[in-house]
Amino acid sequence: MSESKNKTDVIIIGAGPVGLFAVFELGLLDMKAHLIDILDRPGGQCAELYPEKPIYDIPGFPVITGQELTDNLMKQIEPFAPTFHLQQMACALEKLDNGYWKVTTDIGTEIEAPVVVIAAGGGSFMPKKPNIPNIEEYEGKSVFYAVREMEKFKGRNILIAGGGDSALDWTINLQPLAHKIALVHRRSEFRAAPDSVSKMMNLVGAEKMDFHVGDIKELHGLNGHLNAVTIQPKGGEAFQVECNTLLPFYGLTMKLGPIADFELNLHENLIPVDTEKFETSTAGIFSIGDINTYPGKLKLILSGFHESALMAQQAFRYVYPDKKLRFQYTTSSTSLQEKLGVEDKAA
Repeated sequence: MSESKNKTDVIIIGAGPVGLFAVFELGLLDMKAHLIDILDRPGGQCAELYPEKPIYDIPGFPVITGQELTDNLMKQIEPFAPTFHLQQMACALEKLDNGYWKVTTDIGTEIEAPVVVIAAGGGSFMPKKPNIPNIEEYEGKSVFYAVREMEKFKGRNILIAGGGDSALDWTINLQPLAHKIALVHRRSEFRAAPDSVSKMMNLVGAEKMDFHVGDIKELHGLNGHLNAVTIQPKGGEAFQVECNTLLPFYGLTMKLGPIADFELNLHENLIPVDTEKFETSTAGIFSIGDINTYPGKLKLILSGFHESALMAQQAFRYVYPDKKLRFQYTTSSTSLQEKLGVEDKAA
């Protein structure tokens, strides 16, 4: 099937790691893909929330950052030249008379294909913003909801707010770079991994950082440049902490958005699929990654990779109904190696 501007073999909603790997699995079977993502670049949560945070459970990589994983996946799918529609949200799904699906985005982009794959993670996500007066004035200058480049925070006087994994992890990771760093949380108990809590408390004990219990009530600064915040402890007197950078990590607000209107028999905001093809209750629509659900489901990137491979096998049957699918290994198939632009080293 030849690909035109907005007509392709497979439409993938979501350009996180699982959506990107799906491009690879589809490409091995001669299927082209268009990807839609609300973010401004591929990588999903890995690129948006923890690009420099280490990940330890990707097979073959004892440790890899979110950005490194994204970069590797992008390199891996280069031979298949996918088309990205970024900073767009899939807002409508329609079955056409020719049997194809048409996905329309919120800015009017229309894409047609016989197969749709929903790889949207938890849906469209936004950071939960603290209820602090005038915080918008400081956003992007001294208030940040994600760390994309650690070096940009070198030498800063940082206050991190929150009690989950992101708050604790970034406190530990940024401490060596910061001029001064402190953590504020509304209580002394945390929702983070015990090891991270222990490391943070050891830094406090060694006087390498400060920890405050309370809520941020007010920001102080000029023209978006922060110089202090007011913290209100429960039942105590408010006090000020000097800082020029605030990183609030209060979690994410996950919203399925228009996907919830795609009539896919959602279960607790997740999409049920079978475990043979990872197809939804609607023929030709698949779901892979964290947004799907089935008995025994584990929300791991590696699980999404497995789901992508099986999804591609069934997608082939929709895209090429008259062709026979022949299973091949990349290590031994000359045709697959030609698609990837590599030579058979064993030859």
